Amino acid sequence: MKSSLFVNIFFASVFLLSGSGCGSGSVKDELTSDLRSCAKSGEIMFGHQDDLLYGHNWKISDSETAFLKSDVYDVCGSYPSVLGLDVSGIELGSKNNIDGNSFEKMRLAAIVQYERGGVVTLSWHVPNPLTGGDSWDVSSDKVVESVLPGGSEHDTMMFWLSRLADWIGSLKDENGKPVPVIFRPWHENYGGWFWWGASNCTADQYVALWKMTHDYLAGKRKLGGRMLWAFSPNSPFDSVKYLERYPGDKYVDILGLDCYRYDDGYVSEMKKCLDTVSALGKSKGKIIAVTETGYEGVPDADWWTGAFYPAISDYPVAYVLVWRNAWDRPGHFFAPYPGAASENDFKVFAEKSKIKLIRK
Repeated sequence: MKSSLFVNIFFASVFLLSGSGCGSGSVKDELTSDLRSCAKSGEIMFGHQDDLLYGHNWKISDSETAFLKSDVYDVCGSYPSVLGLDVSGIELGSKNNIDGNSFEKMRLAAIVQYERGGVVTLSWHVPNPLTGGDSWDVSSDKVVESVLPGGSEHDTMMFWLSRLADWIGSLKDENGKPVPVIFRPWHENYGGWFWWGASNCTADQYVALWKMTHDYLAGKRKLGGRMLWAFSPNSPFDSVKYLERYPGDKYVDILGLDCYRYDDGYVSEMKKCLDTVSALGKSKGKIIAVTETGYEGVPDADWWTGAFYPAISDYPVAYVLVWRNAWDRPGHFFAPYPGAASENDFKVFAEKSKIKLIRK
C-alpha cells in the first residue's frame, strides 16, 4: 500500500518482534504498519471480492486497463480499500481463474489497487491433486497426506506452488516496486467442504501443509518481504477450536475469520468470534480481520447499518471483505450495486467515520 495510509513505526516494530517480520523497509512492513494504524485509529478498511473485474450484470472488457468501474464505486463514489482476488487456476497454467478472470487482468487490477492506496488479498481454491476434482471434492481423506513430503502428489503441489510464486512475483508497480499482498491459503479449515478441511485431514497434516506452503513461497522463492499470511477458519469457534490447527506465530501475520449466517444470529455469532479473535490478537500481537463474510442477495434493506456495522464496529478489525457480485448469477451478490435494495443503506454505512474506503 502507498503512504496514503498512516505509518506507525512503533506498531511495526512490535510486529517484527513477534517473529513474523521479513526485514526492515520491505513492502510487507509498510502494509503491516498501515493495517495496524487503521486498527489502532478505529478505522476498518472495507473490501470486496473481484470488485474491479466485474459486478452485478457487467464484466470488464478485454481492452479496459483503467479499472474505473466498480459496483461499490457506482453506489457511493469510493472504491473498496481492499480488493479480493482468487488465484485458483494459476496452478494448472490456465489463462483464467475459477471465476473467469484472466490472470493478466487480475495482475493489472492488483497493481491499480495498490497505486490507488489500497490493499490486495489473495485466496486460493486449490483443485484436488489426488482425484483431479475441484477444491470441493472431498471424496478422499488422503489428499493432504498425498501432497506432503513423501506423498504421491508432493511434486505436483510443489509445481503448483512454483506457478503461484511466479505470478505473485510479477506484481510490481510502474517503478518496479513489489505489490504487497495478503495471502489467505487453506481457508475455512474447520469445515468439511474443502479437501483440506478438518473432516479430511488431521491437525498435524494441516499444519504441515501450511508450513510447507509458507516455507516455499516466503523462503525458497524469497517472497516473504511482500506477503502477509492470513489464517481464516470458518465460524463458529472458541479459542480452543481456533488454535487446534493454528500453524504458529512464525507462520501467521493476520488472525482472520470467515463468517456466513443468513439469519438473525449473524450479529451474535460474529461478535462471539471477534471476542475470541480480538483476545488472541492482543495476546499474540497480531492483526485481526474479517477475511470473508456477507449476506447473499442482501435482502434486508437496512443490513449494512442494522447488522453488519453493529457486528464489527466495536472491535480493532483492520479490514473486512465481503464476497463477490457475480456478473452472470443475478442473485449471487454480497455488495451493493445501483438499484439494489440495500443501496441507500450502504451509502450511510460508507459515510461512517470508522469505515475506510478509497475516496476518489
